[in-house]
Amino acid sequence: MKHNGGGGARRAVFTPVDTRARVETVVRRLGDAIELGLLADGEQLPRESELAGQLGVSTVTLREALMALRQQGLVTTRRGRGGGSFVSLPADPAEERVRARLAAWGTEELRDLGDHWAAVSGAAARLAAQRTEPDDLQQLQRTLEEFAVVADASARSRLYGRFHVELAAAAQSARLTREQVVLQTEVGALLCLVLKDDACRAEVTERQRSVVRAVREGAYDTARELAERCVEESAARLIALRLTS
Repeated sequence: MKHNGGGGARRAVFTPVDTRARVETVVRRLGDAIELGLLADGEQLPRESELAGQLGVSTVTLREALMALRQQGLVTTRRGRGGGSFVSLPADPAEERVRARLAAWGTEELRDLGDHWAAVSGAAARLAAQRTEPDDLQQLQRTLEEFAVVADASARSRLYGRFHVELAAAAQSARLTREQVVLQTEVGALLCLVLKDDACRAEVTERQRSVVRAVREGAYDTARELAERCVEESAARLIALRLTS
């Protein structure tokens, strides 16, 4: 099964978890990657022994994590020839449920989340501009172009999140990449409420193009400022929506 998502971002999914981690950490790492679309619907996961080795956990820990993911509907297991564990992308949440999730956030919490997100994205953009080569931005550019034309609001929010994850991957920082994955699973579904507006999508697309251009040109301070501004605008839209809901 062909996968989607960036190489650097995907590699961060399969780096070792904290050696003190429990089953919940593995479940969160893989579950976040599935919900963000870094692991494609129907994609076969590596064999248990291989995946356990990549994550740096025992096979017993991995099996417990896979069982929890099956219970959440994020993984299915097939027996026999051609069997194994396969990704099962969850259905897009209904708008009513997303609005209920937004209502559970306070405006100060959203503002704090936006500040943290902007700091992470800004740092990632700055480092990417310093460290990456233009040819390494192909996946980031593909995600941007896909975002520019996709019609479904949930797909837009997933691609928007993937853009920021791949930007962190371009910075060649596994920690920043994993932090972006966590951030996007917190805020990603909420963004479909603002990204369903075509004008907003067009504005975000141009902001992202500017970020990629600055990274490609090695303009690291400009890249940081543009990435921060992109996130700050998205967070501001969410806060405004929360105030009127």
